[in-house]
Amino acid sequence: MASMNIHMPNTNLNHVVFSETTTTTRPLRSVCIGQVCLPKRTKLATASPTKQTVVIASPVDNEVAARASSGSSTSTTTSLSQSWREIQGSDNWENLVDPLHPLLRQEIIRYGDFVKGCYCAFDLDPNSKRYLNCKYGKKNMLREVGMESSGYEVTKYIYATPDINIPIQNGESCGRWIGYVAVATDEAVKRLGRRDIIITFRGTVTNPEWVANLMSSLTPARLDPHNERPDVKVESGFLSLYTSDESDSKFGLGSCREQLLSEVSRLLNKYKGEELSITLAGHSMGSSLALLLAYDITELGLNRVNSSTKTPVTVFSFGGPRVGNSGFKRRCEELGVKVLRIVNVNDPITKMPGMVFNHENFRVLGSERLSFEFPWSCSCYAHVGVELVLDFFNMQNPSCVHDLGTYISLLKCPKRPSMEIQRDYQGGEFVNKAKQLLANMMSVQNLNLKLPNPWRSSTTAAAETNMVNLQVQSQRT
Repeated sequence: MASMNIHMPNTNLNHVVFSETTTTTRPLRSVCIGQVCLPKRTKLATASPTKQTVVIASPVDNEVAARASSGSSTSTTTSLSQSWREIQGSDNWENLVDPLHPLLRQEIIRYGDFVKGCYCAFDLDPNSKRYLNCKYGKKNMLREVGMESSGYEVTKYIYATPDINIPIQNGESCGRWIGYVAVATDEAVKRLGRRDIIITFRGTVTNPEWVANLMSSLTPARLDPHNERPDVKVESGFLSLYTSDESDSKFGLGSCREQLLSEVSRLLNKYKGEELSITLAGHSMGSSLALLLAYDITELGLNRVNSSTKTPVTVFSFGGPRVGNSGFKRRCEELGVKVLRIVNVNDPITKMPGMVFNHENFRVLGSERLSFEFPWSCSCYAHVGVELVLDFFNMQNPSCVHDLGTYISLLKCPKRPSMEIQRDYQGGEFVNKAKQLLANMMSVQNLNLKLPNPWRSSTTAAAETNMVNLQVQSQRT
């Protein structure tokens, strides 16, 4: 891979527009996939936002961040139980990201910590019997990663593998632990105001996952067997990771999709009659899987309680890439999928795939009243949802721009000029594996690939960390 210089402007003012969505009608029918029984379809009522322009917010005060981190406050607890729907995006986070509301900040950090737990629990020791799997059992997992007081219980581990013929480290290409499903306890329900089902996904680690990230071609999702919607397209590598199984193996796992839909259906049925929410959170590639699952749940109608009520489905995406085309974006909006994308303006992963050929670059010509889309814009990638933009960079440690720990730390205190970033989930191993795989692939093509080793030890990082241009911004896409 030839080296390149990418100029990413630091913008202090920006205007972006939400696209209007439409209401669709579908005939009644029922579907069964494996053990997952899908409900009958009814008319889809969508409360989509009208077209609006949002100006990027100015930096948020440390005082607000301090209030956001005081989760034990009685007033904060009461507020969350009363306004959790707004925090989950029922109004597309209107007036909550501009500026960033302390309660929303608190919830973003909380869900980010659940994702961080994936990395903490992931076994990267090649000599371990649990290599590339979770180190702990479901009952102890949250306690072992320091989240015993989270108020959630893990109900299922999730495994996935892309349909790619490339061996992983120390073994054949097979399903590896990629995340978990957890549900709020009875005690947490009182604080949260509802029974929250959370599904979290880690980022890329294994060779097949890195290859999946490089498969940037768009392919129809076709997740609804009764309506394939060929105009709804997603990145082929992410779709492969989501839908591939180990059918060739006698004791192989079902696909990541089958595992997830089965568990979500089980939990929705178990807690039927309660106030529920479905929250999906992921970092990097994990955020792509979270968005695919959110689309899948709503497209199949698993979250439909009755003809007029749906369980809200929300995605908290940390440093996530684009997942699908403009048709995928529109369909997610029609289905009521709420997505809050937390991104660093200097993070290149959030600008892929389609760094040049994307919906944002080609969608509009003209004024707000009269817009025009290029004929080929439907084949371009498009981001989904509301975007919360952080602006940070480390001259000595460039990899921090995509580091989940940095994201969370800066959300906790957005205006600190410098800080110590503790990476307690072995992030260096991830980058080294990526470097090794990419180098091998590029050498085959006789390309001179020179990748620096940007990840330092926590001690070195603390000494060299020099954050510049730190801001919290928001925009809607």
